[in-house]
Amino acid sequence: MTAHLAQAAVAVPLLGAVLAFLLGRRNAGAYALAALGTLGGLVAAILLVAQQLTTPVAQHLVTVGSLPLGPALKAPLELRVTPTGALIAAVALFVATCVQMFARWYLFSDPRYRSFAATVSAFTAAMVLVVLSDDVLLTLVGWEVMAWCSYLLIGHESNQPGPRRAALKAFLVTRVADAPLVVGLAGLAMGARTTRISEIVTAWSTSNLDAHGTLRLVLLLGLVCGVLGKSAQLPFTDWLPDAMEGPTPASALIHAATMVAAGTVVLAQFLPLLAAEPTARLTLVILAGATSVFAAVSAFAQVDIKRLLAWSTISQVGLMLLGLGALAPGEGADAALLHLVGHAFFKSLLFLLVGWLAVVVGSTLVTRMTGATRRLPKTFVPVTLALFTMAGLPPTVAFVSKDAMLENAVRSQSDGHVEGLVGFIMLALIIVGTAAYSARAWLILQHRTVLERRGERQVLTDSHTVRDVDIVEMLRSTPEVNEFGDEIDPIEEIEEDEVLPRPGVSVRLALWMLVLGGVFGGLLAFTPLFDIDTSHLNLAMMGASVLLIVATGLVVRIMSLGQLYGDAARRLPRHIPLAASRGFGVETLYRTLVTRPVLALARGVHRLDSGVDAAATRAPGALARAGKALDGVHGRRPATGLSWVIVGVVIASILGVTLW
Repeated sequence: MTAHLAQAAVAVPLLGAVLAFLLGRRNAGAYALAALGTLGGLVAAILLVAQQLTTPVAQHLVTVGSLPLGPALKAPLELRVTPTGALIAAVALFVATCVQMFARWYLFSDPRYRSFAATVSAFTAAMVLVVLSDDVLLTLVGWEVMAWCSYLLIGHESNQPGPRRAALKAFLVTRVADAPLVVGLAGLAMGARTTRISEIVTAWSTSNLDAHGTLRLVLLLGLVCGVLGKSAQLPFTDWLPDAMEGPTPASALIHAATMVAAGTVVLAQFLPLLAAEPTARLTLVILAGATSVFAAVSAFAQVDIKRLLAWSTISQVGLMLLGLGALAPGEGADAALLHLVGHAFFKSLLFLLVGWLAVVVGSTLVTRMTGATRRLPKTFVPVTLALFTMAGLPPTVAFVSKDAMLENAVRSQSDGHVEGLVGFIMLALIIVGTAAYSARAWLILQHRTVLERRGERQVLTDSHTVRDVDIVEMLRSTPEVNEFGDEIDPIEEIEEDEVLPRPGVSVRLALWMLVLGGVFGGLLAFTPLFDIDTSHLNLAMMGASVLLIVATGLVVRIMSLGQLYGDAARRLPRHIPLAASRGFGVETLYRTLVTRPVLALARGVHRLDSGVDAAATRAPGALARAGKALDGVHGRRPATGLSWVIVGVVIASILGVTLW
């Protein structure tokens, strides 16, 4: 039964995607088929989780049978169900189901909704395949299908240049990073003479495949490179913020439960090999830690809430990878995977809520999002809980996972591993950065708007239904305010139900389920699904972590006092938010070091190729013209001195032979 459930968790969403694309001629039909696909996969995954709760043991499961590659390489094409793998698959399918329900409302009148719904289901199936795969070939299939689906989702509005450019950028950057990943996986498989991941790990860990360790290190670095690219870590960070050009439900899926989280899952599968290579672990810790801190700073300075969430994703995924790299040899990846689960809940929730608020206020810019939850009070509690979860306050899942990763880093440091020391320092900085941008976002969204300048402002009204998703903008004159900031002649309040679009019960249910997952997901650490030592809690470190978060929040609150829009980042020098919106020049650096040299080389090769082709094309004509010109020089009569030339050649030949 387990084999059928695992296969269904992958196949049913994929089948739903195919049927939605082929048979869903209307949006309602496409939604029904795609949503039923993800829901069916979710049911299968939940049953897998229930089995693992009773008997938490890894099981190898056959799929379509082995691939005949000869005696030199076995390819069993098997799945492998583990407690954490079953849970991550269920979470990915749950988030995808929530996204499907939200997108049905959010993209109700979108003419390309059918393809969007189908792509979401295919995207989810690919992620589940990566999570449950025990074969590098199946992993690569899921990995590349996700890349293709992300290209389609980011470029959903392909009639606009921004989404097209962002989709192409994401696709190309991840393709560059995937090249060393493919080389690394192929090398590991060829060395172990099998594509089964569990056997690859055993073979390279116990046998004498690489006496000096150099080859294994190189192959693992290739694997790390691919993971960094898919997870938008340095030096591949630039594509993910631009991916915000896609619809908000697509961002919720890409950033939360698929794609960027896939690298953490794959690296966790090869963790025993990574633990045996200190150089690879240190490389991962440095790059992931630096990325996470850099992204946290970038998130705090963003002028757009959606891009703030994008940079926070980069920071949070870096935190997961840092948790893997800072482990002491022999420890498991459960703390990092628990954070992956928690991140899937709160990040998808935040993106969906910001999308809802953007429909109300007309933009995700800070200048328009200020006080948005006051405009839509029903979002205040879920937004608050989601941001508190992201900050890592108790008892949320992020608090439990971050504390577990801190304790792992401390144990690694005490064992004399430099990765543990570097990881602990980076984790402390990330806790501060996460608390800072979470507090800033909360203060902006719940800011009590006080008009600080006179003039005109836009009063936004929306349709009664989301069928007219475009925001209607109406200008009204700004009322005067007294010295206390209160309106002298206030505008008559409009009833909420008269101006706000009404998402259905299913949308609100999905959002609240995500809230519950984020707040109470930490309880999963106490189940057989995770092997996290909760019997020896470091209360002092937990208390210090909470104090650090609270102190950071208070500092941000003080910075926001007296600032327009309640934005603490306005205390920063003006050039910093501008630089942050451009990724602090990372894209410019790419253009200088990579894009321009490659384009110059391409232009040179093109000119050389064109010159050779043109010369080859012109050469016969030039020779013909030269022959014709020479043909006109002589009088078409045999040369009278030709006989003397022949005589001279004969005499010279005779003399040469004689003298020799």
